[in-house]
Amino acid sequence: MSKIMDNIKRWWSTLFRSWIKEYSLIFHDAGVILFFFALPLAYPITYTLIYNPEVVEEIPMAIVDNCRSSESRELVRMIDATQYIDVAGYASDMSEAKEWMKERKVYSILEIPSDYSRKLGRMEQAVLPLYCDMSLMIRYRNILFAMTDVTLQLDGDVRTHTIEESPIALPASSIGGTPVDTQAFIVGDPAQGFASFIMIGLVVLILQQSLILGVLMLGGGSNERRRRNNGIDPEEIEGPMSASVLGRALSYTTIYAPVTVYMFHYVPLMFSLPAIGDPLDYLLFIVPMIFATTFLGQILRPLVVERESAFLVFVFTSVLFLFLSGLTWPISAMSPVWRLAAGLLPASWGMQGFIGINSNGATLADVSYPYLMLWAMAVVYFFIAVMVEKMYRRRVLHHYQVPSVP
Repeated sequence: MSKIMDNIKRWWSTLFRSWIKEYSLIFHDAGVILFFFALPLAYPITYTLIYNPEVVEEIPMAIVDNCRSSESRELVRMIDATQYIDVAGYASDMSEAKEWMKERKVYSILEIPSDYSRKLGRMEQAVLPLYCDMSLMIRYRNILFAMTDVTLQLDGDVRTHTIEESPIALPASSIGGTPVDTQAFIVGDPAQGFASFIMIGLVVLILQQSLILGVLMLGGGSNERRRRNNGIDPEEIEGPMSASVLGRALSYTTIYAPVTVYMFHYVPLMFSLPAIGDPLDYLLFIVPMIFATTFLGQILRPLVVERESAFLVFVFTSVLFLFLSGLTWPISAMSPVWRLAAGLLPASWGMQGFIGINSNGATLADVSYPYLMLWAMAVVYFFIAVMVEKMYRRRVLHHYQVPSVP
């Protein structure tokens, strides 16, 4: 019985000593401080300032009017009145309009065919060729949205005019308006802004990246000390491996608690980003993600042999994790292999839950599936981190104890 109690005391002692020791290693390492504090504090501000103003407006468009009728002029006036398009001028032909686009005077060209008015009068379908510069997707998106709205409005006006002019359908004139009214309700991003769309998910990815990179830099420093001391890290706390791994995770989690509040609560408030969820819900939701991320970082620690290698990991994984997170391309549209890879990243589940709570007003119960997945991931990664750390220490000691063969 006394032996069991001694093991329990030793386990808890190792836990708290590892916890405190990791604090010391973190605050005496300028590189780790950069990843743990400067990166998550500065990146959300920098990115959000870059994406403000959120909406691209008044995109210049060239008009090639081969019809030159009152109907074509009315169409151009409707397009120019939209929020997203500014009619830069009339080009004499397509060659001149293409020159304007090459010179970046315009980013789209609308060609109105010569039979535009005649087809409208005959109630036939008129085709309006639209040419867009695809170098920036958000510009193309806004041009397409504006043109879609204008053509729907024009279609409604034409149908209403036809009904009102028809003697058979004369009573319908008292109804007024268009036959079918179309309204759009944008959920989660009512302003349709780019920052409101991307920053809410990007802060989750920044949290994961900064935490993993800081843990990897600490691991690189430990590996450097092992090489100088025959496979032994003098800063390491001896004791049960599970206690050491959990103690380090607790130090990272407590450090990231105020950072998380800043990133997830105050950054959206500062820039008026969507923030309609209960702060307690999304802060509780992020807890298992932080634990899962810290354990994932400890699993990858043996791969970083030098502190500077963490910067290479940052460059290599940032774009990959961005695509796998589902922020730029839906996970449901990925192949099974990439869906599996995305499911192994805490940020993928973290984005689903945080965006649901913060932007769509979901509760913690509504996002219970990603929440439970994060807790399951934290438990599994904890046991894997313990096994990886045990095998790594055993391999390093064996390497330095066995004499090298000349």
